[in-house]
Amino acid sequence: MFSAPRQTRKLDRPLDLRWSSDQIRLRAVKASCKPLLPVEHAPNYWSSGPVGLPFDFTHHIRLVCEDIVSRCSTFHHIKMEKLLFDFTTSRKNSSWGLQARVTPMRFENGALHRRKNRVTYRVQRYFVDGREILYLVTFCLPRFLNREFPDKLVTIFHELYHISPFFNGDLRRHPGHFQIHTKSQKEYDREMTELIKEYLHAGADQHRLAFLRLNYPQLIQRHQLIVGNCVPRPRLLPIR
Repeated sequence: MFSAPRQTRKLDRPLDLRWSSDQIRLRAVKASCKPLLPVEHAPNYWSSGPVGLPFDFTHHIRLVCEDIVSRCSTFHHIKMEKLLFDFTTSRKNSSWGLQARVTPMRFENGALHRRKNRVTYRVQRYFVDGREILYLVTFCLPRFLNREFPDKLVTIFHELYHISPFFNGDLRRHPGHFQIHTKSQKEYDREMTELIKEYLHAGADQHRLAFLRLNYPQLIQRHQLIVGNCVPRPRLLPIR
């Protein structure tokens, strides 16, 4: 799924937000309801880091995406240092709904400004350690973690595929009426499945993928706490 920056009427927010890596707030993932899945013992052969220490989801999902980008030619244009990963909390105890989204930090064709109803808007710009962020990749937790392993991979590939092949802060745009999503969801998922096969055959790092084979209750059982980056959603700000 993709998400456009939210529109703000008044210029009451900074045009740029800047952080160092250690300034980005880590927040604990908290399930709003009792888990849908029973707590089964997490197999020891699926490693997720030191037992008893908090599990940093956004760190580990970045490692997975780095591996995918390095092994799949379809994603070689992605510069991982320009991506920021965070999470949002599932509001309902349901397996259906938002799994993840990618928010572009530019308008169509990488434009920084867009004029609408006689007002010019600009997207907030994010910088981490001086590097500008072009895409914010957000996962919905714990819902995403409670999906089956193949479904998790489809979701990850789906979000990465949204990133423009020009890597200009815009989304990948398809010809015709369905610019962002293709006309057929099944066809789109089938294409992602083929990319996943390519990735797995290219020697995917199973150590990095291991935590995706565990669900939320299993990770909580092993680590007691799951944390991740938490940043505000970017805004569309009127500048004139």
